[in-house]
Amino acid sequence: MAARNVQLLIIDPQNDFMDRPGAALPVAGAMADMARLAAVIDAAGASISGITLTLDSHHSVGIERPAFWQKADGSDVAPFTQVSAAQVRAGEFVPRGAGGRDRALAYLDALEARGRYRLMVWPVHCEIGTWGHNVQEDLRAAYNRWERETLQPVRKVFKGMNAWTEMYSALQAEVPDPQDPETELNRRLVARLDEADLVVVAGEASSHCVRATTEHLVESLPSGRAGKVMLLADCMSPVAGFEAEATAFLQAMAARGVRVAAAKDLVAELARQAKSTTAG
Repeated sequence: MAARNVQLLIIDPQNDFMDRPGAALPVAGAMADMARLAAVIDAAGASISGITLTLDSHHSVGIERPAFWQKADGSDVAPFTQVSAAQVRAGEFVPRGAGGRDRALAYLDALEARGRYRLMVWPVHCEIGTWGHNVQEDLRAAYNRWERETLQPVRKVFKGMNAWTEMYSALQAEVPDPQDPETELNRRLVARLDEADLVVVAGEASSHCVRATTEHLVESLPSGRAGKVMLLADCMSPVAGFEAEATAFLQAMAARGVRVAAAKDLVAELARQAKSTTAG
């Protein structure tokens, strides 16, 4: 039996999302998620054909950052504030930059029309060049060992550098910017993942970036085979306050044929595959 093409897609396993001191946007359970995922790579790395890792990559300013907005009285807008087009039209929230209102409103209108998310003002996180942007060290050590064993590098995909749109998904911005091809659907990555027999998805956070990436992936697979995608439910966690969204996401993906499994289940499956391949 020929070996399967098993691709591991790791979403945003960065320090700023870890539940530990110094993280800008900690996700409860993220450190344990990364420990389980690192153990998967160490235990089953020989059966993993390729690893793609996405990196949330931001500037300190942008449409979803506190510095972009002010209240009507000129005071700051706190992180975790949602901003709607109606509130901007009413003057409740005002972009600080001269001339930014029209573009911000066009973005908010387009975002809300899609019905996926409302604009959230997030704490500055995963700023390029900072400790928070770096990959959590246990996971990095595990995939470095895999790189040495397989003599192939982990592919890195940067996302989120356009200051005028949000990019939860590693495949496409929430509202693509026609002036920036990097915000359009990454068809090359989708096609490469579609070549796999199994695409295993893990990372942070299940309520946002894992969710958005998986939704875009399942919607865009040229083969249409959602069953080749597996979500490692115990290697991802939701942002606090968005637990219901994460649960609904897992249920919706399962209903579309995506497999939802635990890390130990994947390790056992890959061990059986390796045994069958050797026997064949």
